[in-house]
Amino acid sequence: MPGPECCSNPPSLNPSSGGGHVEEIGGLQAYVTGSLDSNKAVLLVSDVFGYEAPNLRKLADKVAAAGFYVVVPNFFNADPYDPQNTERPIMDWIKDHGPDKGFEDAKPIVNALKSKNILTVGAAGFCWGAKVVVELSKHELIQAAVLLHPSLVTLDDIRGVKVPIAVLGAEIDRMSPPELLKLFDEALAAKPEVDASVKIYPKVSHGWTVRYKDEDEFEVKSAEEAHKDTIEWFSKYLK
Repeated sequence: MPGPECCSNPPSLNPSSGGGHVEEIGGLQAYVTGSLDSNKAVLLVSDVFGYEAPNLRKLADKVAAAGFYVVVPNFFNADPYDPQNTERPIMDWIKDHGPDKGFEDAKPIVNALKSKNILTVGAAGFCWGAKVVVELSKHELIQAAVLLHPSLVTLDDIRGVKVPIAVLGAEIDRMSPPELLKLFDEALAAKPEVDASVKIYPKVSHGWTVRYKDEDEFEVKSAEEAHKDTIEWFSKYLK
């Protein structure tokens, strides 16, 4: 289940952030950026803080600039986790927002994208969102997946993956420690039919790719490296 690391360094949510816009897709409001002319879409599935996190939207714009139509759904229906609400700790919050529900909510979004003449769909999941993305990949509802500092993802989940997948993890991470990621790597290596990559970024902590501190030059550089790796993965497998 989620731990304190999933809630560290919370972002200041901003519904006006980013260069895209908000519209309804597949029954949910979503931050959308990029052009449908690309025929390639990327779904970004947030951590527990939701789709109004400025760094997440900034990354969505970056992925869009690489030639993708990018959708960041509001899976929590205006109810992201609030660390200031001490009467509703993370374990209570997730009872209302389990990743199993996120997976079900993601299905009509993928279908809606395909109805817009999108030919291939990839998905990247951050912390909580990684579990949603791994379920999409197990059911082959997407064509490529990236998990960034995953939470809740098990070895059995990884064994069930059926699409090209990259796992980007932190060296300092109790939710998905390097020891677990190495088991992920071994499990994926035993599936030669699935292209896979597992990478552990040194000296960074869980959540760093979207909850980095702007004043921490090393953390920012490491986040940018992970962003670059994510875009290159989708560029390789979404045609």
